[in-house]
Amino acid sequence: MQTLFEQEPIQQKTIRHLGDSLDAGLFLHVRQSLVLMSAEDIGHILESMPHRQRTLLWGLIPEKRQGEILNHVADEVRTIFLSQMQPSQVAAAVMGQDADDLADILGDLPNHLYHQVLASMDEQDRQRVAEVLNYPEDSAGGIMNTDTVTVRPAVEVDVVLRYLRLRGKLPRNTDLLYVVDRNDHLLGQISLAKLVTSAPMVLVADVMTEAAAIPANLPDSEVSQLFQRYDWVSAPVVNEQNQLLGRITIDDVVDVIIEDADQSLMNMAGLDEDEDIFSPAHKSAPKRAFWLGINLLTALLAASVSSYFEETFKQLATVAVLMTIVPSMGGIAGNQTQTLIVRGIALGHIGGSNARWLLGKETLVGLFNGLLWSSVIALAVFLWKGNWLLGAIIGAAMTINMLVAGVAGASIPLLLRKFGIDPAVAGGVVVTTITDVIGLFTFLGLATYFLIP
Repeated sequence: MQTLFEQEPIQQKTIRHLGDSLDAGLFLHVRQSLVLMSAEDIGHILESMPHRQRTLLWGLIPEKRQGEILNHVADEVRTIFLSQMQPSQVAAAVMGQDADDLADILGDLPNHLYHQVLASMDEQDRQRVAEVLNYPEDSAGGIMNTDTVTVRPAVEVDVVLRYLRLRGKLPRNTDLLYVVDRNDHLLGQISLAKLVTSAPMVLVADVMTEAAAIPANLPDSEVSQLFQRYDWVSAPVVNEQNQLLGRITIDDVVDVIIEDADQSLMNMAGLDEDEDIFSPAHKSAPKRAFWLGINLLTALLAASVSSYFEETFKQLATVAVLMTIVPSMGGIAGNQTQTLIVRGIALGHIGGSNARWLLGKETLVGLFNGLLWSSVIALAVFLWKGNWLLGAIIGAAMTINMLVAGVAGASIPLLLRKFGIDPAVAGGVVVTTITDVIGLFTFLGLATYFLIP
């Protein structure tokens, strides 16, 4: 009998079953299975299949569902599918989608296809997506929807309710109606809950509240922080003239949060956040080569420090045995600090007002841990080799390196951000290089000075 942790998840069983069916040529069975699945599930399955099976499965999906499914796959996977479609097919697939989803899909198209697809779309879709494409992809304007419901302040609540009944359907995640004037300037908002509990003859102006508007050029990371802080379901987006452009909904913000977390995780390993795990080897290898090359250069730098102390190694074999301990401890301590600082930057917790305090605090943390663990390693070396001087040397080197690790781990991300470099990408490499070089130079230098006649 299998335990809970040994049982294959239902999603993985589905992926395996569909993969086996595709390999066996049971295409009709696969097509019938897809009819019962949601676009989200099909997108997940496509991302979880090797290239050959993925291509076969995509060919079995009805064209009328392809546009919706394109919104639920990674950018790299989506680009592959789009390259296999004609402009008219893309236009038909994305017809009627939210403006932000349309913009995401069009943004993955080559320039010549992009204009052909736009020309193939109807005028309404073209205008909707043009609003979003005016703004960067990672801004509030780039992730907003243009499907807002607006009302005028001088209208009675009963009139608004009758209008909503006639409309018949509200956009997804609608919890607020926005109050605007004749020139679309945002005046306020009214919740659906307030609307249905107010007296019918009351004017909208009397029950509306102030709207917390988001500037269209605000970075999407800051938008996600606002949604997290205030528990919003939706929020209006305005231009510099306070004219209502659209709204951002919680589902779009969740996507931003996941993308930012994914980007930070992948970038710390030197990987592209959109890398497809099932892409062919000849495509994946070049993408990983750059940061491997950087790492090789930093390793050679650390090795060059060691080469200056060859005579020390010849005379004291114990030094060679112990030499990896100091840079290793410094590297771990530095990366701990760096990870916390990068996280604080991403969450908007760190700025000019508290950066200096954090630098001082992390320096003290490095010093405290340096003194603690240097005492432990010094005692261990003394008990092992009976050489109190060697123990003192490695203890002193570890204290110095962990102090440097605290300073570097806190300051390097802040400096990189100041120069416009993503600290999640380059911070780890820089901090590790510093602690490796300082750790080796300090330990080997002290050993050479005090132990070599």
